[in-house]
Amino acid sequence: MKPSILLPFLAASYVAGHGYVQKVTIDGIEYTGPAVASGSTDGITREISTQDPIKGAKNSDLTCGPGALAASKVANANPGSSISFLWTGASGSPWPHNVGPMMTYLTNCGDQSCAEYNPKGTEWFKIEEAGKTDGTWAQAALMSGAAAKVTIPSNLAAGNYIIRHEIIALHNAQAEGGAEFYASCTQLKVGGSGTDTPSSSDLVQLPGAYSDTDPGILIDVYSDSQNDSYTFPGPAVVDFGGGGTSSSSKGICRLKKHTATNSTATLAKRKAVVRHVARFLRGLDFSFRKH
Repeated sequence: MKPSILLPFLAASYVAGHGYVQKVTIDGIEYTGPAVASGSTDGITREISTQDPIKGAKNSDLTCGPGALAASKVANANPGSSISFLWTGASGSPWPHNVGPMMTYLTNCGDQSCAEYNPKGTEWFKIEEAGKTDGTWAQAALMSGAAAKVTIPSNLAAGNYIIRHEIIALHNAQAEGGAEFYASCTQLKVGGSGTDTPSSSDLVQLPGAYSDTDPGILIDVYSDSQNDSYTFPGPAVVDFGGGGTSSSSKGICRLKKHTATNSTATLAKRKAVVRHVARFLRGLDFSFRKH
C-alpha cells in the first residue's frame, strides 16, 4: 500500500468534520429539516448554504448558520416543551465531533411570525448550556446518534420565538480562530399562559456575545490544565426561577480531574493500539520510507 492511498481517507475525514441539524423533535412530533443548500424553505428549520463550520466569533453567519434562509412554517410549543436536535455529519453520517459545549438561545420575533422575521442584529437570551461531566463532553453523545435535548423554560411568556441551537467544536481551538461554530435556527410559536421574559442584562447579540480569545473558545481541551473547569462563552443561562438548564453555575463547568491511575491506563491502551496498527501495516507490507 502506498502512502498516497491514504489521501482519500484523509479527505473523507475532513469532509466528515462538518454537519447540520437534520431533524427537530418537539414534544414527540418530528420535523425534518431541509437538506443543506437544497433550495427548500419548507419546514420549521432555516436552511443553510453549507455544512462547513463557521469560523470566527464575529462572523455574521453565527446568527443562524451560513447563508440561513427563513423557513416557511412554524411549530407549536409550550412552556416546558421538550425539544431535541438531531445533528448529522456529511452524507447522513453520525455527528463527527466530541469536544466542546452545546448552547441554546431564544429570541422573540415580536408580533410577526418568525417565518417573516430577520434575526440579524436581534437580541438573544441563553436557556441552556451543556459542557463536560466526569471527563466526557455532552457533545460526544451525538457521535452515537443521540439528539441534543433542551427544555423550554417552564413559565416562558407566550409569543413567537426562534430557538437557536449551537455547537462549538474545540478540537482545533488551541490557536486563535481554530474553534468551529455550528448554529441552527428553528421557528416556534409558544402558547400557554407563562409570564417570564428576560431582563435587559440577559440579552446579547449573536454575533457580538463572543470573542475569539474568550477562555472557552481559545483553549487546548487536551491539556491537563483544562481538566478542572470550563468557562462557557456568552451570557449566563437566564434565571427564570429554575426554568433554564445548565451543567454549570455562572457559566463555569466544573470537571472531574482524572487520577494518575486512569492516565496510566489510558496511555497503556494507546500504546496497545499503536502496536496493533504497526503489526497490521507490516502485514500489508506498508512502506514508511521517505520519497
